[in-house]
Amino acid sequence: MSNYKTKKIPEPFLEFDLLVHSVPDGDEDAVNKVKERDLQLTKPAGSLGELEKMVEFLARWQRKPKPTLDNPMVAIFAGNHGVAARGVSAFPTEVTAQMVANFRAGGAAISQICALHKLNLRVFELALEVATKDFTIEAALDNKSCAATIAYGMEAIAGNPDLLCIGEMGIGNTTVASALYAALFGGTAKEWVGRGTGVDDEGLKRKIAVVEKGLALHLSDNPTPFEILARLGGREFAAMVGAIIAARHNNIPVIIDGFIASAAAAVIYAINPSALDHCIFAHISKENAHKKALKKMQKKALLNLEMRLGEGTGAALAAVFVKSALYLHNNMATFAQAAVAEKNSNG
Repeated sequence: MSNYKTKKIPEPFLEFDLLVHSVPDGDEDAVNKVKERDLQLTKPAGSLGELEKMVEFLARWQRKPKPTLDNPMVAIFAGNHGVAARGVSAFPTEVTAQMVANFRAGGAAISQICALHKLNLRVFELALEVATKDFTIEAALDNKSCAATIAYGMEAIAGNPDLLCIGEMGIGNTTVASALYAALFGGTAKEWVGRGTGVDDEGLKRKIAVVEKGLALHLSDNPTPFEILARLGGREFAAMVGAIIAARHNNIPVIIDGFIASAAAAVIYAINPSALDHCIFAHISKENAHKKALKKMQKKALLNLEMRLGEGTGAALAAVFVKSALYLHNNMATFAQAAVAEKNSNG
């Protein structure tokens, strides 16, 4: 990881850097209350495994002994990238706006998952008509614009969700994510670049070359993570960073989607690893380097469904498990209510 800590934080990022370093702790008393109830439910202690831990997770980060899921939200952030003009995607950039329309019309996978499981779907368009700059030539965003987009992302919690699922849409953004990982965690472009939307061998070579060129151009002065975000990232990445930070400071647990959303989380991790403690990583993307990224962040994914769609689908499916866990916790009978004998004290 880059040793940037002796560098002065650029002024546009000072407030965000402070927020990442001053994150509130979870509520262990709330967790203990959940554990107490769990021991009274008609099942052997610990028999629901990770489902029990999910309820504890909600209690800890909502800071509630009786956690809720009255307003679980999936937030999709959509942006376009100048680097897409380098032929790094199997799809043209106009697909970003077309898919945003599809999300809103209910035709996308994420739309159907949210409709079925009663998840509030919100889509945030980030100046789709104006792509970021091509990071092989110049910074994708200047520091001021990047900071403004982080601030915009923080507004995603304005609807007061009690669970926030982070997803994205943007042609070319697997290339951007790969560049961010390489810049933040080290390693070669080849180690981090995958096929994304399904590029052929020539397309894969172009992606690797593009990331190599971007890294060579932007890393010589040992930039801070926020500067890396500005130079190599995109608007949806900056907005996801803002949403994750705001959620922590407003007692909202977060579920992170796959390869791309995890790259936004990686920016925060590089500044303060504990600032991601309120996050569940939903699934292991089929994009090969995602496993490596999770290992770098010392995180374990909840699911492994060999998905690589993006658009928050993995996070939404993880939310279904969290909803199920809380429903069981709240509605199962206790031993006393069901007149079921509890475990003998001698084992």
